[in-house]
Amino acid sequence: MNKQIYANIALLTVAVIWGLTFTAQRVGMEFLGPYTFNAVRAILGSISLIPVIILFKLMKKKKKASYSPQKTKIRRIRLIQGGLACGIVLFLGMTLQQIGIIYTSAGKAGFITALYIVIVPILSFFYKHKITVNVWISVILAAFGLYLLCCKTDFTVAPADLILIISALMFALHIMVINHYSPKVNPIKLSCAQFFVAGTLSIVPMLLFEQPTLHNVWLAKDAIIYSGFFACGVAYTLQIAGQRNTSPVVASLILSLESVFAVVGGFLILHEVLSIRELAGCGFMITATILSQLNFPANKKAALNPADTESKQG
Repeated sequence: MNKQIYANIALLTVAVIWGLTFTAQRVGMEFLGPYTFNAVRAILGSISLIPVIILFKLMKKKKKASYSPQKTKIRRIRLIQGGLACGIVLFLGMTLQQIGIIYTSAGKAGFITALYIVIVPILSFFYKHKITVNVWISVILAAFGLYLLCCKTDFTVAPADLILIISALMFALHIMVINHYSPKVNPIKLSCAQFFVAGTLSIVPMLLFEQPTLHNVWLAKDAIIYSGFFACGVAYTLQIAGQRNTSPVVASLILSLESVFAVVGGFLILHEVLSIRELAGCGFMITATILSQLNFPANKKAALNPADTESKQG
């Protein structure tokens, strides 16, 4: 029981870190363009995981655990494939999210991005996973909440909101790819590889469309360190540790609270205030997010089935 309590505390810490990342992104955008910010923070996130990888490798040597040359080669190929696939989708999600945040509040961006938790079960349908009634209800609630949050009185959607919705779709695809590769490779190495790929891809548009300077990078250092080191490196490691000692459903439910902390961070740090209409939309989306993660098994065997979704990164 104590291990589960510690695990849930670790996962709650991850939700706080990821939620406040939206505020850090807004602060960082005051000095850097979206591509520069993402390039620096993703590469920093990759670098921050290297000591963790080395530590685990040393621990494995002490336990005298090793793989055959053939199995090692297969795992390396899968790691490269997974790193490229996850990194490309993560790059698209991070880029669209960062661009969308320029034109909307951190809290609102956090809630729209949280749609990936509802989108993932829908995508799972195409993989012949059973979709329960509560998930379909959550989709309807999320759609209505999104309407209140994004649509104006003239039934239009702001371009930034649309960009963030597409970003949420990319993060949903990212979760699906992670689910495919994480059982086959070391999850920390996979995370390190995907951040490296995403950061490298961000360098190309950074050089084409932006003019970054070391001075501006230095001015945004606090936001970069938080988004790169804490949100990417520390939070992902805590997520792995936490999910070892708690159920996937409870883990997903706790991690989904990142959207709540995004609003809290926007209010406390950036003094952002949502309208009553937008707050109502957030309420519906919170309800949908929680409902989509609940299981109502018909028998004990169904209760043992793992959840189809896992929560992202920031």
